Amino acid sequence: MQRTQLMARPHAADSPASQPAGSHAAAQVLLGRYRVLAVNSQGGFGTVNVCWDARLQRRVAIKRIPLRVGEHSSSEASTIQEALAEARTSSMLSHPNIVAMYDFERDDSYSYLVMEYVDGLNLADFLARVEDGVLTFDECAHLVDSVASALAFAHENGVLHLDIKPANIMVDRSGNVKLADFGMASLASAAGYGGARGGTVGYMPPEQIAGDMVDERCDIFSLAVVVWQALTGTCPFAAKTAEQSLELIKRGPNPPLSHVEPELAGRVEEVLMHALEPNPMTRTASIERFARDLVPALGNPHEGAASLRDLLNQAEPDDEPDIEQDWERLQVPLSARFPWLRQVFTRSLATMACAAFAYRLIPFVIPDSHRALVIGTIGLAIASAVWPPLTGAIAIALVVAGLFAHPTATGISLAIIVAALGIAWWVPAARKSHLAGPALLAPSCLPSPLAGVCPSAYALKPTAAFFTGAGSFLFSVLVNLSTQTNYYAEDLVYLLLDIAQAPRTWALTFACAVSSLVGALISRDRSPSHVMAGQLCSCLFLIGTYVAASHMENANNATALDISALVVALSLGAILCIVCALAGDGGHYLEGDD
Repeated sequence: MQRTQLMARPHAADSPASQPAGSHAAAQVLLGRYRVLAVNSQGGFGTVNVCWDARLQRRVAIKRIPLRVGEHSSSEASTIQEALAEARTSSMLSHPNIVAMYDFERDDSYSYLVMEYVDGLNLADFLARVEDGVLTFDECAHLVDSVASALAFAHENGVLHLDIKPANIMVDRSGNVKLADFGMASLASAAGYGGARGGTVGYMPPEQIAGDMVDERCDIFSLAVVVWQALTGTCPFAAKTAEQSLELIKRGPNPPLSHVEPELAGRVEEVLMHALEPNPMTRTASIERFARDLVPALGNPHEGAASLRDLLNQAEPDDEPDIEQDWERLQVPLSARFPWLRQVFTRSLATMACAAFAYRLIPFVIPDSHRALVIGTIGLAIASAVWPPLTGAIAIALVVAGLFAHPTATGISLAIIVAALGIAWWVPAARKSHLAGPALLAPSCLPSPLAGVCPSAYALKPTAAFFTGAGSFLFSVLVNLSTQTNYYAEDLVYLLLDIAQAPRTWALTFACAVSSLVGALISRDRSPSHVMAGQLCSCLFLIGTYVAASHMENANNATALDISALVVALSLGAILCIVCALAGDGGHYLEGDD
């Protein structure tokens, strides 16, 4: 069979091929760096978008999978663990006939699998565009040789594909065949392969339809169905339901291959029928044997690759967008163009906060030593720059060390309490965050006990923001009183008890905690608009609660209101909004970026 050209690309209604993105989709940017160029039709476990990677300037395919967020979510949604398992499975399979996996990301609603972009067509689209919807014998030999090589490598690594079908087999412009979408793959355990899940009706063997244990022979069956379809133009077991497909499998392909294509009578038909046995115990046992028996009987794989290459090169190539001339229209945020800025920003804040706090506290820990002050401040600042989560731990350690500098029973007891509370905060809230430490220290380093609210709302998850907002206010009270009393524990405890009895203290603690929580809740999806809205709401709530707290002990006089403290806190919120607008990713990586 000889062909000279592909037919015109089928309409969207007839084909799952990717379609150019409209004006709205074309402007869409995923994960702060991937511009959507085309949107594929919805698949069984997500949507695949063709995107332009603005950072590395190359095309990629991004599979966007909805995550289960509640008990009423769609059955197509996937848990984060399942999506991550798919990414790990695919990333470990590095083979020229397997589509490469580049990266995995997620947000609150979707997981994103960033994959190699194959410039060509999937087999389903290719068959829809060639004469009679079939491959030549040589082309089919190349198809079997390539997919079998990919499956042999996967099986050697304990991975099953479990969803082999024409839509998951890609043919690029060089004539190379690549197997895509290991989303249904099942990792083998030490005791053998696990139970099947998913698959596509018409291509699944009986054991997968029934949910029984599966092995390599499941993939062999599915590939044999694809080969049958590629040779005849018809899937022999296509049906509306899995039960109907199972009945067709038990009866066997009808009509026989030799009746459809007499040239395939003999060895080709025999090998395919053996691979399509309903009983896996009598089916071809290995993919290597299947390919070894079938490929020579079909034709010449090298000539088949050349034929596919000639046909694919007739299609118009996808032009890469001119990034330099079209930068503003791409709407790619600053954080995508200069990814190192995020690290510079967070590490600089942590370093400055740690240095300022250390310079203030070290004289109380090691008095009358200028050398200790200089070396200690520089050393602790460097440690904070190397690992920013240390910032909060260093601050707590300095306060505890100051209490131990005057070793009395009261001082030691207070130091133990502070250390215990500090650890209880640092482990869940600050151990993996670059900005939790600066948020805790902001009220102690700036002339405002409210300065920790906006940083907490900006950088932390809701629970961590709630406790960090409250903790930053109380920690600044402790530090201020400690320095006033020169860390003499008896005087310090007396002042702490006096302040603890004032309702205004706890009203302000509540104001800081809830204001931080409100901002963090609104900012949860990390989009720039939500982050800035979160900062605004956090500031408004802080103003209202602060004014109310200022009147608690002086109902007829508002002189207790410290305007300067409020201005400093609100200025921090404004600065963070500017940072968010410039970065363009809503601080997506700030929380837990280790």
